[in-house]
Amino acid sequence: MKNILEIQNLSKVYGKGETTVTALDNVSFSIKKGEFVCIIGPSGSGKSTLLHLLGGVDRPTSGKVLIDNTDIYNLNETQLAIFRRRQIGLVYQFYNLIPILTVEENITLPMLLDEQKVDPSQFNKVVDILGLSNRLSHLPNQLSGGQQQRVSIGRALISNPAIMLADEPTGNLDSKNSEEIMELLKMFNKTYNQTLIVITHDERIALQADRVISIEDGRIAKDEVIRP
Repeated sequence: MKNILEIQNLSKVYGKGETTVTALDNVSFSIKKGEFVCIIGPSGSGKSTLLHLLGGVDRPTSGKVLIDNTDIYNLNETQLAIFRRRQIGLVYQFYNLIPILTVEENITLPMLLDEQKVDPSQFNKVVDILGLSNRLSHLPNQLSGGQQQRVSIGRALISNPAIMLADEPTGNLDSKNSEEIMELLKMFNKTYNQTLIVITHDERIALQADRVISIEDGRIAKDEVIRP
């Protein structure tokens, strides 16, 4: 199986001189298509910085991020924005939905921004699996937290991205909704071979992954395969 994601000597340094903080320090690893990987670490370990670099949200001080053989930091800002919408699905802890847009509009937003036509069969399949078919005209404030997170998963998956990044996706949910969201993410991973990278501090979630990468002080402390 080919590598869908390659991280080469990735570093991120904030500040200058005496105020310098090294958030990520020469990190390298690769992820194969269809893998489910959890990245864990204590607060301040660098895992959120890593997520922002993988997602094309922030630029590294040095090193490379290759997604499906594209060196994303060789792209200019416009190219990177387009690549991010098409190839990187992002799910956040606090949903990041647009409050004045309906469920349907929130899910299809990346495609509309890209001036691409939404594939009706892909859209229907995603909303059906997520249990949102009867909620399409609702606004975010008319939904429960679990439903809002389902919408953000739909938005992340609508363009069939190369990788899906989830940042503490259950951190704002109760245990029942947390379990349901993780089951949905795992189902998309297994059934549709969707590469899934979850940032979490919850070891119970980490133990559901194929592989766990532990970050400490901006470096990889452990990289363990749980399910070969």
